[in-house]
Amino acid sequence: MAQVAIENLYKTFPKSRQPAADGATEPDHDTGAVLKRINLTVDDGEFMVLVGPSGCGKSTLLRLISGLESITGGNIWVGDRKVNDLPPKQRDTAMVFQSYALYPHLTVYDNLAFGLRRMGADLDQSLPILGAGFGTSLGTGLGAGPAPVSDSPANQELERLLTESRWWEKPLVAMTRRLPSGLRYVSEAERLIDERVRAVAKMLQIDLLLGRHPRQLSGGQKQRVALGRAMARNPQVFLMDEPLSNLDAKLRMETRAQIVNLQRQLGITTIYVTHDQVEAMTMGHRIAVMHQGQIQQVAAPLDLYNRPANRFVAGFIGSPPMNLISVQVQAPFLLVHPEFRLSLPSDWQERLLPYDSREVLLGIRPEHLSLALPAPKNMCGHVIHLEALGSETYLTVQTESLTVLAKIPPDQSVRIGDQVWLAIAPEKAHLFDPDSERSLWGS
Repeated sequence: MAQVAIENLYKTFPKSRQPAADGATEPDHDTGAVLKRINLTVDDGEFMVLVGPSGCGKSTLLRLISGLESITGGNIWVGDRKVNDLPPKQRDTAMVFQSYALYPHLTVYDNLAFGLRRMGADLDQSLPILGAGFGTSLGTGLGAGPAPVSDSPANQELERLLTESRWWEKPLVAMTRRLPSGLRYVSEAERLIDERVRAVAKMLQIDLLLGRHPRQLSGGQKQRVALGRAMARNPQVFLMDEPLSNLDAKLRMETRAQIVNLQRQLGITTIYVTHDQVEAMTMGHRIAVMHQGQIQQVAAPLDLYNRPANRFVAGFIGSPPMNLISVQVQAPFLLVHPEFRLSLPSDWQERLLPYDSREVLLGIRPEHLSLALPAPKNMCGHVIHLEALGSETYLTVQTESLTVLAKIPPDQSVRIGDQVWLAIAPEKAHLFDPDSERSLWGS
């Protein structure tokens, strides 16, 4: 296992080529930065989730770590090795793609074994070119001479057997692979591959599917095969790019729990990309929230929920999203709006003094609004939309100047058109600077 460290990372893509006056094309040297000043450390054995809206750069960051894209500036470290210029197969990472990326002509067994069988092939190809080093189908490390440098003793042993095998063994194994078991030639390397494939298949509960082809599998089964292919390689780092987005809701929840349990059991450093905040909140040890190519905040799930660093994080984490209301501060801790007046806990006094008589943004989550009696501190409005989910009810309430979302218990009977008063839980309030959009609590 290994720590992953990203230092001041930049990534830019050149814009489209522009037509020249003579009809030829010439490059446009202006570039658009898709990742800017990315600094992130993922601890050894940690489950880190990258979350953000579409286009924020999270998948690009994952591809930079894996080596599928080249970096523009900065450094990436996997363990104690800087991997900026290493090809994907020499980084000792394994990637699980959103589209599964299974080989349709291979059985489940051969899909799981593919990367393991490639270990020796990649080493044989790299030695004449590099003079040193080796890799696997998705990555291993560099070494001096033919000696393996993988941190995994099991991988080192398999690489040794594959590279030291006699010239006729690999062709003979391939030619007899489809014959009955008594007629097959099984080398020592193939025996180790078989043991690892069957162990991973049993762990993922796909051991009865090893003889099937991908077209004969359900979406959930395909995803487990893709996970198993990465697991079989026993890499230092798992990279997962929205692996559950193609599954239905029930299967997504089951597979989500399975991935978390497997990561805890294996202890392999994992970086997981998703745009689904439920996945992020329930899976990660820590979450990195990204927006417009930059990391906005890195924290544990509940810390993000309770103490968002800025307006974007506050609005992105939590469902339904946080209500944001412009209010005026009256020191020491009174917030004034034309429709209500709210007194905050005394903890806010020191933070509010610089904002006396100024506008700030009040953030309050729907679950921290409740039905109440008429009072100056409460908001009055009419219900214009209602979603009864059984376990909870979402209300959209229109006041004189605001539209707010509230989440109430299912046993409170409310109908569209009803007049309601909403109370704000002052201890759950969030305040943001209207210019910088930074949280006042963290400023």
